[in-house]
Amino acid sequence: MVSEELVARLNDGGYKNWLKAGRCLLILKGGLHPVTSKHMRAFHRDLLLHNPVLQTQCHTAACRPRGNKFSMACRVCTEWQTVILRHHRHPGASVNWDNCVPPQWRTDYWEVAKAYMPRGQGKVKGADQCDASALLNLINFCDCFHSVDTKYVREVIRYRNELMHSCELHVKDEWMKHYRMTLKRFIQQFSHVPQMERVGRDIDEMLTVDLSVCVSGLDKVDSIQFDAVHEGASSTDLIGQWEAELLREKLQELLHDDDDDDENMKARDSEPLKRLSGFLQANRDLGARFSAELQTINSLQDRK
Repeated sequence: MVSEELVARLNDGGYKNWLKAGRCLLILKGGLHPVTSKHMRAFHRDLLLHNPVLQTQCHTAACRPRGNKFSMACRVCTEWQTVILRHHRHPGASVNWDNCVPPQWRTDYWEVAKAYMPRGQGKVKGADQCDASALLNLINFCDCFHSVDTKYVREVIRYRNELMHSCELHVKDEWMKHYRMTLKRFIQQFSHVPQMERVGRDIDEMLTVDLSVCVSGLDKVDSIQFDAVHEGASSTDLIGQWEAELLREKLQELLHDDDDDDENMKARDSEPLKRLSGFLQANRDLGARFSAELQTINSLQDRK
C-alpha cells in the first residue's frame, strides 16, 4: 500500500529535487567504493615497499589517538604518522587520527585511508561502509589520487554539504542544474574506469526522471514515471528505501555519531535536529520507520 504521506512528498517539487539529488550521491558512492579501495590498496603496498620501518610491527598498547591529537607514539607509528602527513594535500589541516587504529596501519590499508576522512569513521572497516562524503574527502586529501583535479572534488563536496545540511529538505531547479554539471565534471575525472561510466549514466537517468505519483482507487499507483520494478520491488518501495537511506545519513550526521560526548552534543546547534525531528513526526510513515532515532533525539533534548 502506498502511504498518503509518500505520495504527497513525491508530488512536492522541491522535496523531489532533494530526494533525487541525494539518490545521486548514493549512486556515486557505489561507483567510488571499488575505485577508492583499489587506489588505497596500491598506495599502502607502495608505502610498505619503499620504507622498511613501516614493515615493523607495533607492540605497544599506548599508540592510541585522542581526538585529532596523536602523540607519545612508538617509533613505528610515529613514522606512519609522518608518512601519512607527507601524502596529505593539506598537512596543516586537522587530521582525525581517532578514525584510525595506528597499530593496524601496517596490515590494513583502510586504517590508513581513514586518516584522510572526516571524523566518525572509527568503526568503518572498508570503502563499502563509507558514505559519499568520506570517500570524496579521501580523494580530496590523499595525494595518491594524483590524476583527479581536486577542484571538481571540492565542488561536489560543497554541493553535497548544501544538500545534507538543508533544513527544509528542498532544493530549487536552478540548484539542480548546477549540481548536475558538477557531478558530470567530477565523473569525467574517472573516464578510464568502466564502472564510473555506468555511474554517470545512472545519475543522468535519475536527474531526468519524474518521480511524481498519481494514485487511483485505494492504493493503486496509477502512474509513476520511473522504471524501478527490478530487484523484485515496486517503484514506490525502492524510492522509499532510498529516502530512508538518505534521511538516516542526515540523522547520523546531525547526531554526529554515538561516540560523541555530551558536551559536544550540548554545544552543537540543535535547530536542524529539531526541524528534522518535526518533519519525521509530521509524516507518519517516516515517524514509524525512525521511531528509535526519534526516541534518541527526544532523550537528548530532555537533557538540555
